Amino acid sequence: MEKDNIAVGLDIGTTKIVAMIGKKNEYGKLEILGIGKSKSLGVARGVVNNITQTIQSIQQAILEAENNSGYKIKDVVVGIAGQHIRSIQHTDYISRNNPEEVIGEKDIQLLIDQVNKLAMLPGEEIIHVLPQEFKIDGQSEIKEPIGMYGGRLESSFHVVVGQASSIRNVGRCIQSSGIELSGLTLEPLASADAVLSQEEKEAGVALIDIGGGTTDLAIFKDGIIRHTAVIPFGGNVITDDIKEGCSIIEKQAELLKIKFGSAWPGENKDNEIVSIPGLRGREPKEISLKNLSKIIHARVVEIVEQVFAEIKAYGHEDPRKKLIAGIVLTGGGAQLKHIKQLVEYITGMDTRIGYPNEHLAGNSSEEISSPLFATAVGLVMNSIENSTQSAVRMELVNEQPKVVYRNVPAQPQIRHVHEVEENYVERVETFEQPREVRNNVAVKDESTETKIRRSFFDRYVDKIKDFLDNAE
Repeated sequence: MEKDNIAVGLDIGTTKIVAMIGKKNEYGKLEILGIGKSKSLGVARGVVNNITQTIQSIQQAILEAENNSGYKIKDVVVGIAGQHIRSIQHTDYISRNNPEEVIGEKDIQLLIDQVNKLAMLPGEEIIHVLPQEFKIDGQSEIKEPIGMYGGRLESSFHVVVGQASSIRNVGRCIQSSGIELSGLTLEPLASADAVLSQEEKEAGVALIDIGGGTTDLAIFKDGIIRHTAVIPFGGNVITDDIKEGCSIIEKQAELLKIKFGSAWPGENKDNEIVSIPGLRGREPKEISLKNLSKIIHARVVEIVEQVFAEIKAYGHEDPRKKLIAGIVLTGGGAQLKHIKQLVEYITGMDTRIGYPNEHLAGNSSEEISSPLFATAVGLVMNSIENSTQSAVRMELVNEQPKVVYRNVPAQPQIRHVHEVEENYVERVETFEQPREVRNNVAVKDESTETKIRRSFFDRYVDKIKDFLDNAE
């Protein structure tokens, strides 16, 4: 799979589990090679509560994706979500011994490591640390500190925190399904990669991903993630309300919601009736579409108001924090009729439905372009990004070759993984004055946020693997 630069994303949702296989085509667009779906039986509100059922659902989705694509899946990038996720803002600094020395990635990493030592609540663990803006010797609003000089390096951080046990349970499910966990991505960030443009992230935008069990929020401003939140309500509670309000079974309630449901009661006339077949010879049940939309409306208003409270907590009314691009809705819940108009009415903000088709190849099916698959598409994009960035790393099993690189200082050893490319040494030796050296390999320059996100997740995935190995 590595040779073809094939990537796999696994979206473990409350309603469905999706395994998606894709690669970038010659135009830089994502070509989906195969997709597998299965009903999610062991997950509630984004959290695994039955490992055996979750493993079976994962294996079913993986098998279907393999059959559709003809590829064998070895490793996946998995999304993290669930009501246990929360985020905090934190500011920290380091004092450098030599202010006349250029600030490098090691200084950024030192600052990141310092933030990772923050004391959390019992059972919680920091899973994601994202720098926002840096300050050097009092000079603020610095986005790229590498290459500058200074004695005091300070940064504001967006820190994502989650329950360690919930994340490890996901790791156990992946391992028990016979595949490797190659990366972890916060699901709102994956969805944002799939449906948001860079212009929207710069202008200021709130992404609302309405899933089956949870509603995820991610706020961007000036191209930087500013706020994340997980609301423990999604499409499933709407279905439950219909089931209770209309006294029908869950399967019928879900079909009613998808085919006839509307978030705006005024759209339905009083004489619009739908007939539901009765159970085991009972009389059919007649349901007014106006009453149906009233039930849906009440629950959607509650969900949107909770999300809007989080947007207010971010401070969007401050002119400097204004979300000019408004709101983007995605996820399965975004397919509900008139939900865009309802969100605009409640929030007063411009709203659009987010489709992942901007990044997909032109021949992609209409089903894959649905908001339903936004997270899965984002996870595949993230997996491709990770594999591209690690393309110059080497996989060493028994011994470490001694290679001298021109203009590259020696490092003690090569730690990380991946296939040695043909003519690898000749290709690397053509780097003149490389900007950065990591693991004894010269690599091209990347943005600080991308480097930190990748290096942190690499270490976190390794930590989960060690935990699982020791638990056996």
